[in-house]
Parts: sequence; C-alpha cells; structure tokens
Amino acid sequence: MIKFGTLGAARITPLALLNPCAAEPRASVEVVAARSRTRAEAFAQAHQIPQVVDNYAEVIQHADVAAVYIPLPITQHHQWTIKALQAGKHVLCEKSFASNASEAEQMRDAARGTGLVLMDAYHYRYHPLFSRAREIYSAGLLGTIREVHAKFHVPVTDPKDIRMNYATGGGVTMDIGCYPISWVRHITASEPLSLTAAAVVGPPNVDVCLTTRMTLPGDIVATTSGDMRAAAAFVATIEVIGDLGRMLVNNPIAPHMGNSLTLTLQHAEPSVEHFSRRPTYSYQLDAFLNAIEAGQPVLTDANDAVAQMRVIDQCYKAAGLPIRGLAL
Repeated sequence: MIKFGTLGAARITPLALLNPCAAEPRASVEVVAARSRTRAEAFAQAHQIPQVVDNYAEVIQHADVAAVYIPLPITQHHQWTIKALQAGKHVLCEKSFASNASEAEQMRDAARGTGLVLMDAYHYRYHPLFSRAREIYSAGLLGTIREVHAKFHVPVTDPKDIRMNYATGGGVTMDIGCYPISWVRHITASEPLSLTAAAVVGPPNVDVCLTTRMTLPGDIVATTSGDMRAAAAFVATIEVIGDLGRMLVNNPIAPHMGNSLTLTLQHAEPSVEHFSRRPTYSYQLDAFLNAIEAGQPVLTDANDAVAQMRVIDQCYKAAGLPIRGLAL
C-alpha cells in the first residue's frame, strides 16, 4: 500500500485524494499537517486521517509516508515539491504546478535521477472521455484540423478567494484557464508557435478573465477562454473543427457529473457517446500508483508541467500582466 501525506487542509483534498484513496485498496492517506494543528486535527477527524503532525516538514519526513500530495497555494508548490523529493517521497502536485516556468524547471530537475514520480495533477487527462477525444483527433476522422476552441468558465464570488490575490499565485489562468490551455496542448499534442492574449483585470495584476488565440503546427488556430468573473456561467467544452467534421467534448473537467462527446461528420448524422461517471481523480490516482509500482509513464509528468507553465508565462506576457511569482 502507498501511504500519502497531505500538506494542508485544502478544499480540493477530499475530492482529489481522500475519496479516490477510500475506494482504492492500494493507497491510503496516513498523515496531515495544516497551517495550525487545530485545523489539521479538525480535518483529520472529519476525514478519518490517522495521524496529525505539527508542520509540513514533519509530513515529508514521516517514515510511514511514501508519497506527498501538495494542494497548497501555488506559490508554495516549488519549495515543498523539492523538499519532498529530497526527502525521498513521490509527489502529486496540484495545478498549476508552479508560479512560473523557471520554478517548474527547478522542480523537474530535482526529480530527475531520483527514480521518484513527480506528477502534475491535471486529472482530466486520465479519464476515458478525454482519451476517446484524443483517439478521434489522432485517427484523422475529422480530416485536416483547422480550429480548436476550449472554454472553462466558473464564477468566483468571494473577493477574498485565494485566486483573487497575486501574492498567492492568483489569476484565472492559474486555476481555471490553465485547463483549456492544457486541453489544447494535449488534444493536439503540440505547442503554440505564436500566441496573443487579452485579459480583464480585477484586483491588481489578477486576471479574472483571459482569452488567447494560438497558432499551432499545421496552420491550426486555437482559442482558449478562462473566466471567473462573478457573472460567468459555467461552461467546460472542447470543440475541434476539421475539413471533414466537428467534435464537441462536453464537461471534460468533471465527467462524473455528466459528459458527452458529439461527433458530426460530413454526410452523416451526429453520433453521441457518453463515458464513465467514475471521477477523473480516481483515474489519476490509478496512473500515479501505477507509475510508482510499475514504472509506467504518466501523461502529465514534470516535462509536460514545464511546457504547460511556459505557455502560461507567454499568456501573461502577451496580456501585459506580470508572470506569477515575481516580486512587484
């Protein structure tokens, strides 16, 4: 059994780690620390975590812990990932992986040569819905691809939300808009040759909406949109247009809440497929455990994390905003 330690009591932790581990005999969550011991004890009691320690350092040094989950504010991912790797622990790091590409490169370099798994937690990538979309794309059913459009919009109404604070790595592109960027990169298996971006700024230097237009190899035009303005309506879609047809992927972010893939080819009626309601996070846990136990490669490894952060850095530069993690 792979025993996890988790850093912090973040809201995402039950969905991303605790629930998948509860249904997985190969894994358990053994240890937690949080900003205060009181907070950690309350979280442990609520989620049946056996051990509470005083601080994050004790988690990564804990003899029972083989893997560390890092859902901390993005500005803390770099230091704690490197410390956990140096302590001999595998790391599952929440997205965005780092504040910027430079930090991501240092995290990747720390993992090299250790034999340890360092995984960027883009959970959608492991679900059958996205795997099928990628299969259709690469099979050529849509002909020559002309356009890819990816959107993820979720309203954030609390002005004190951590995503509204530049100092903690805030900005829609770091938390919401990073997904459409990743969807485009992964479905096309390519990186942008050029990129323009436009942002709506809320709190100082914090993008609350950011759109991009990318040129990809093969003269493909891709657009992405991330929006966390209070009035935003939920949408999570990927649209791919080729000269032989169109594919629409609905809800790649949370397919356990419902999903569909609609394929519309020339001279044919649209076909609609639905996929497993098993959570994306459970598939992600499978991949992480298989990497630890059997050395299987992960689809969102540290190299991919570096490439993802390079595109995010480009987005901020193109939109005239500072790269996250830089002192202002």
